Amino acid sequence: MENLPLLKVQGLSKFYGGRIGCTNVSFDLWPGEVLAIVGESGSGKTTLLNSLSTRLTADAGMIQYRMRDGAMRDIARMSEAERRLLMRTDWGFVHQNPADGLRMSVSAGANVGERLMAVGDRHYGSIRAAATDWLSRVEIAQDRIDDQPRAFSGGMRQRLQIARNLVTSPRLVFMDEPTGGLDVSVQARLLDLLRGLVQDLGLSVIIVTHDLAVARLISHRMMVMKDGHVIEQGLTDRVLDDPREPYTQLLVSSILQA
Repeated sequence: MENLPLLKVQGLSKFYGGRIGCTNVSFDLWPGEVLAIVGESGSGKTTLLNSLSTRLTADAGMIQYRMRDGAMRDIARMSEAERRLLMRTDWGFVHQNPADGLRMSVSAGANVGERLMAVGDRHYGSIRAAATDWLSRVEIAQDRIDDQPRAFSGGMRQRLQIARNLVTSPRLVFMDEPTGGLDVSVQARLLDLLRGLVQDLGLSVIIVTHDLAVARLISHRMMVMKDGHVIEQGLTDRVLDDPREPYTQLLVSSILQA
């Protein structure tokens, strides 16, 4: 099924009263592909991400997802229970602020283990072993397994949130500015880690970022948004090296001048 899209989006729109959040967005996402959604603050990229991940209910359009059995399902026609199961198993969501994606009052190991319990794992030994393995995979020392996230740095919290999301082997992960608010050196380390995990696990990722350097490093394809519209899309290197729309040219030149 590698030659079939994992996600098909057609005419997706979300409005806030008379204001456009995003409108008439269509694209296919392929297995193992990383798609970056870029644009300035207020461009609609976060609204689009939240609509795609069903955190917001779209006002128009269709989102179809290819299940593990190969069947293409319309997300809007799923029951609430089916959608919740999808979010706990096949999908992940990495927040910009790790505290939004973690339980800060329980241990690092419990944060990872909870997601395994949500899919039916009840064996304490195997849950703890999986949590230990994932902490090491995201470069958190195994002796921190019983520490709470509040004792971690911002970069460590973000890596813990990534481990919590990936422990159930999802096929699609949504990321909202995952490097935002981190020091440059911490950002670089996190990006290296993300690139390695995406490649090793064959993940499909939709990542929102205002940072074109992040988009270039991690994504295969890019969509540029302005005022709720996708104004340009294509292979990441093509869009950044040869932007066709004046707005994209402005974005790229502002990075070069920074």
